[in-house]
Parts: sequence; structure tokens; C-alpha cells
Amino acid sequence: MTGLMVCAVVLALATTFGLLRARRDGRLRVRTKDGMVRLSEAELGGALGERATLVQFSTAFCQPCRATRRVLAEVVGMVEGVAHVEVDAEERLELVRRLEILRTPTVLVLDAEGRVARRAAGMPRKADVIAALGQVV
Repeated sequence: MTGLMVCAVVLALATTFGLLRARRDGRLRVRTKDGMVRLSEAELGGALGERATLVQFSTAFCQPCRATRRVLAEVVGMVEGVAHVEVDAEERLELVRRLEILRTPTVLVLDAEGRVARRAAGMPRKADVIAALGQVV
């Protein structure tokens, strides 16, 4: 009987964790630390956009990274002056640690000066990316 109760509690906790994580996955949010972080073209390995830059941290084995790449490419095609830079998280571990990137894909929205304005861990929705750009541009 005790084993059954332990199993039920573990199942309830795991379900709650999964639901909370799914709710937060891909949401573009503001962190107070991020506003002070400024990234340069040399750090990113690509050119910054005139108005904003979408930075995607990916890894080779990440399936959602491919879908995120497509979503960000569509947004870049829609909004003039916005660039998309993809960073391989495995090759740029020092940058990943400095920015506290915990999973891939992670998308950062940078303003024209390269300051981090928003971030999303997980695959963001296209509408959320466009809304975040609207606040930055």
C-alpha cells in the first residue's frame, strides 16, 4: 500500500512539473540581468541587424532547433532590418556559460546596440517573436 502511495505522489509531481515546463517552454521573457548584457559581432560570429538581431543557440542533435531556425528565418524575411545569427552551443561554451544558456534551442532578441532584450528557452512561436521584435524595434 505504501508503494502505491509513493508511486501516486511521484506521478502527480512529475505531471505538475511537465505541465509547468510546457507552459513556460518557448515564452519570450525579460530577465533583469539580460538588460546589462551586450553582445558584439565578434562574440556572435555574425553581423548584427540594423534594428534587431535574433540569436539562436543550437546543438547538432537538437530536433527543435531545426524548427526554430525555420521560424526565425520566416520572421527575418517579414521584418526589415532584423538579422538571424545561429551559434553552436558546443563550440562556444564560454559564451553559453556567460549568458547562462541551460538548454537548446535558446533564442535571444537583441536590440540595435546588441543588448539582450528578451530570451526564450525552447521553441518560440512566430507570433511571440514578432511581438518581442515590436517591443525592441
